[in-house]
This record gives sequence, structure tokens and C-alpha cells, in this order.
Amino acid sequence: MNYIQVIILSFIEGISEFLPISSTGHLILTSSLLGIEQTEFQKTFEIVIQMGAICAVILLYWKTLLYDSTIWKKIIIAFLPTGIVGLILYRIIKQYLLGNPWITIVSLFIGGIILIGIEKANFGKITKIKSLGTLSYKQAFLIGLSQTISMIPGTSRAAATIIGGLLVGLNRPQSVEFSFLLAIPTMFAATALDLLKTGFSFTSHEFLLLGMGLLGSFITAYFSVKYFLRFVQLHTLIPFGVYRIVLSLLFTFFLLNV
Repeated sequence: MNYIQVIILSFIEGISEFLPISSTGHLILTSSLLGIEQTEFQKTFEIVIQMGAICAVILLYWKTLLYDSTIWKKIIIAFLPTGIVGLILYRIIKQYLLGNPWITIVSLFIGGIILIGIEKANFGKITKIKSLGTLSYKQAFLIGLSQTISMIPGTSRAAATIIGGLLVGLNRPQSVEFSFLLAIPTMFAATALDLLKTGFSFTSHEFLLLGMGLLGSFITAYFSVKYFLRFVQLHTLIPFGVYRIVLSLLFTFFLLNV
């Protein structure tokens, strides 16, 4: 992997991490396009650079995170299902799911259909929950359960948690914000687990690539998060569902013709 490829992948990560389009899926498919071999380091790179995007969320929400202990409790409750399942299935996910473009394509396609269906079903509904502060622990846990599905590449952690939020009664902006916040412990845990499993056994060149990836994803995620919040206040998520379906079809055509 060269420096140009690192910059491209880190920018894609930062832009797509919090959109319901699967950042992991985009990284896998982009790597296929760029001809990057799916080595153990490459898979680790795709996991670790998500931390740059998470740091952008921490910077944007530091006041909420610092002063609202209640929201932290709900975030931890929501994180528990993913934490437990991820710990149990880590080896299977990394060995058999990550790096597989066909799993990604199918997940993008199915997820796009579900996203469109959920939005149409929820259109015009009056939300039951007035703010994240009134979200119950049970509802937070149910959102966390929906997040576990995102361990399948191409599903999208953001899509899974946003859909979970909509189903328990949050409105769209609330679902998106909770998805942002839930990403913090989820991505910290995923990165820490992967680094512990690999034993930080990287060359100095690989550490440099990881640093560049973290910085690139942080910068792009900062602006992506701010834009996405403004977008969902005025628009549905249907365009993202359509995008997922179109992207999956395009990459199917690409892979069948290489």
C-alpha cells in the first residue's frame, strides 16, 4: 500500500463512517479497485483508521460526553451486545468476512432495500421520544442489538443503529446523533481488540501509514458529521438506500468483468 492509496482510503473512511452506506464496505471495494492485497495489515488498517473518525465525533460532542453522565450509561448499555458478540466472533469476522467483496455487495444491496422500506414505513409518524435524555435503557439496548448486525461487512454500523433508533421511536436526527455517540465505545473496542490480537507488530513504515490514515479520516469525518446532521433534519435517508443499491450493482458488474 502506497501513500496515495492511504490518502484515498482514509478520506473514504472519514466521509462514509457515519453515513448509512458502510465505511468498511467502501474500503473493501475501493481496495479491490486499487488492486490492494487483503493482507492482515490491510485488514487492521481498515479497522484502526476508524479511530480518526471517532476522534472527530469526540471533538464535536465533548461537552455532552463530559457533562451528561446519563447519556454515557445508555451508550454503554447499547454497546454491550456488540462488545460481547464481537469478542466471541472476532476471528471468524476477520478471517472470513473482512476483505470479501461479494459479502459486501450483497449486504449493501439488502441494506439499501431495508433502509428505503424503513423510511417509507416511518414517513409522517410522530416520534415517541422527545430527546435522547428520555431514551430508556431498554430502548438503548435494543439499538445496540441492531448494531451487532453491522459486523457483516457492507451492512453499515451507522445504518444498523439509525434503523434501530427509528424502530424504538427516535426521530431521524436523534437516531443519527445516538449512532454517532455509540460509535465511540464500539470503534475503540474494535481497534483495541485488533491491536491486542496483532500485538502491535508493525514496521515503522506501517506505523507511518496508520498515522496518515488516522489523520486523513479525522479531517474528513469532522466535516462529514456536520454535513450529515444538517442533511437529516431536512431529508429522508432514502437517497442513501438508492445509492447502496446502485453501488452494489456497479461493483457486481465490475467484479464479473475483471
